[in-house]
Amino acid sequence: MPKGSPERTAARKEEIINACEKLYQTMSFKDITLKEIGNETSFSRPTIYNYYQTKEEIFLALFEREYIRWNEELQSILQDNEKLTKKQIAEKLASSIANRQQLLKLLSMNNYDMEENSRPELLTSFKVAYGESMKIVCSIIKKFCPEKSEQEIRDFIYVFFPFMFGIYPYTAVTDKQREAMKEADVDFVYRSVFEITDNCLMRLL
Repeated sequence: MPKGSPERTAARKEEIINACEKLYQTMSFKDITLKEIGNETSFSRPTIYNYYQTKEEIFLALFEREYIRWNEELQSILQDNEKLTKKQIAEKLASSIANRQQLLKLLSMNNYDMEENSRPELLTSFKVAYGESMKIVCSIIKKFCPEKSEQEIRDFIYVFFPFMFGIYPYTAVTDKQREAMKEADVDFVYRSVFEITDNCLMRLL
């Protein structure tokens, strides 16, 4: 690929995002640096600045990719089914979210700082993917729950999407956290992503 070609740019951006994703599996956001990300790519760290100016921009790109992947699953629910009961809607949406553990982990972060430290055009690109998720979920509810009004669908969206920000901390629990809960004598029943999401969706539907 020639230097500076759209294909080369896309390939390098993908490599940077993949490097960030790999590190994020074992490291926290605060511990990941541009240097660490650069060490995982096939090119030098200064090259990263040709595509992303901050660590937050790379995480935002990873976040965007996660929404795009979720959107593909949502589209399948919408297009591959003629009819669904409320129970089936809840199960399919809950399964799609259970498949997106990384999206949930990113949602549990401080999104304000991530967005604040990214250029407007990258933030807009991210919002397009995020907005598409909301649109497809709206379409799913409209198609399979035709009795629901526009206001009821809007209310569903404004409860369910904020709810998603809290799924990860309640389902991805470390041994240290479990021990602290035990020592604090907190009577807490641990549930999976699917269980907690399915329960919420059934109540909303």
